[in-house]
Amino acid sequence: MSDVGRLIAGRYRLAEQIGRGGMGTVWRAEDELLGRQVAVKQLHVSPHLSEEELTTMHERTRREARSAARITHPNVVVVHDVVDDEGLPCIVMEYVPSTTLGDVLKEGGTLSPDETARVGRGMIAALRAAHAAGVLHRDVKPGNVLLGKDGRVVLTDFGIAMATGTSTLTKTGEVVGSIDYIAPERVRGRRPGPASDLWALGATLYQAVEGRAPFRKPTPIETGYAIAVDPLEPPRRAGSLAPLIEALLEKEPERRPTAEETERALRGPASEPETTVYPVQDQTSATTRTTMVLKTAAAPAPKPPRQQDPTPPTPTPFPPVASLPEAPKASGARKARWTAIGTALAIVVVAGGVYVWKQDNDNPSASGSAPSASPSPVPEGYRLVSSLGVSFPVPDGWKADADKEGLVDETQEIRYLDSTKMARLSVNVLDFASKDQVSHFKEVEAGVKSSGTFLEYQRTRLQATRFRGMPAAIWEFRGKGRARWFRAIDLGFGKEGDKEYAIYLSAPEDQWSRYRPIFDKVRDGIRLP
Repeated sequence: MSDVGRLIAGRYRLAEQIGRGGMGTVWRAEDELLGRQVAVKQLHVSPHLSEEELTTMHERTRREARSAARITHPNVVVVHDVVDDEGLPCIVMEYVPSTTLGDVLKEGGTLSPDETARVGRGMIAALRAAHAAGVLHRDVKPGNVLLGKDGRVVLTDFGIAMATGTSTLTKTGEVVGSIDYIAPERVRGRRPGPASDLWALGATLYQAVEGRAPFRKPTPIETGYAIAVDPLEPPRRAGSLAPLIEALLEKEPERRPTAEETERALRGPASEPETTVYPVQDQTSATTRTTMVLKTAAAPAPKPPRQQDPTPPTPTPFPPVASLPEAPKASGARKARWTAIGTALAIVVVAGGVYVWKQDNDNPSASGSAPSASPSPVPEGYRLVSSLGVSFPVPDGWKADADKEGLVDETQEIRYLDSTKMARLSVNVLDFASKDQVSHFKEVEAGVKSSGTFLEYQRTRLQATRFRGMPAAIWEFRGKGRARWFRAIDLGFGKEGDKEYAIYLSAPEDQWSRYRPIFDKVRDGIRLP
């Protein structure tokens, strides 16, 4: 290549091209002043660019350097310098001997769930550092994830990053980034936020385990449409990562887990101390797909036998208990609510996990506007049932779990079961609303934890929100019963001094993608007095 050996800014001598993308070329270079290897990124400049477009390109390069320089973290590439090369800015960065995740996944390549979790931990650590510094990446994708030959995972290419408080460099209607990894809110033209980077992380993890981007279609326009409106095809090879990936790929940003919750979830799947080392590609030879696994000196604990339908690793269980103990003494609404939750848990026997449910935030519509105060019409395949002064849709074929159309005596609960009796839907109506919905759920949760009924318990979401203008809270947990894994969602809401309502759904985990939409339909279709 003609540029090999050329000196940049009187200091950086280009040695070999190590990467090339739509916006620039990356070189391994020698810093002749400090005697170290660096990476130099040069812009691609089309002769057809207007003066305005050229100015924008220059500013994006400078912004990339400024954005990355604001972040100090081992999982973020270090920026050393920005220099001028024949009128064009070049970014000088640390050189990381590596291959990209994109190269590893070319032609449908995949990673194991454990290795995907390890890569994800590096990515989320980088994003947390970036977001803490007020920087959005906006182009998270496999091609921007470096897999170091020493096992290090590095997020790079902040070329279209946006720092908090800076102006946008895009024109009206323009979306910058790789379409497969652009979050639905950005496709719809809404301003991105940290949750947009997390959606792109979810899309990257999905591709790592499945070998394809989650919404990829033949054309970019079709892909963008699918991202905005199509349901996600649940991952089949993700094992215990599936719940997290599905949560990250929620259409509405407020329903996705936070970065902290994502990092906690990623700590679970891969606990054995081993590192996958990816060989650095020789630019003149064929790409190798082989990886080496180097065991650390500490021998890992033996892995449990892999089952056909993978489930998350379980700790040593507590002795099984046949049924729930008597509920803690409480009064009024709290006692009734505890009884309802206790009954629900006794049926499915669920406990802890890492799946995250998302904040409802007044149930925003796909366009981002506030929802109508009126409930949605009864969906096709559902019937409207009424009891305790409320009406709500129930799937056809689901049957009441008690006499009087699902009313459970003394619990103010209306309960329905599907044909398997493994999935249940319930609506509670209590006489008095709690002063604080979150505190109420915490009291119920404390009773669940102290009962010793479950093999394991771990909260995955408990937070305040609003529903139809009323104070509300969301509680979700996922866990393993004596025979299988389940998930459960609970939404409680009501004005102080008035009635309190709750909508609850639980179902086997391996069928959650089928049952989960039922909760949304009931939530959107419930009719209150």
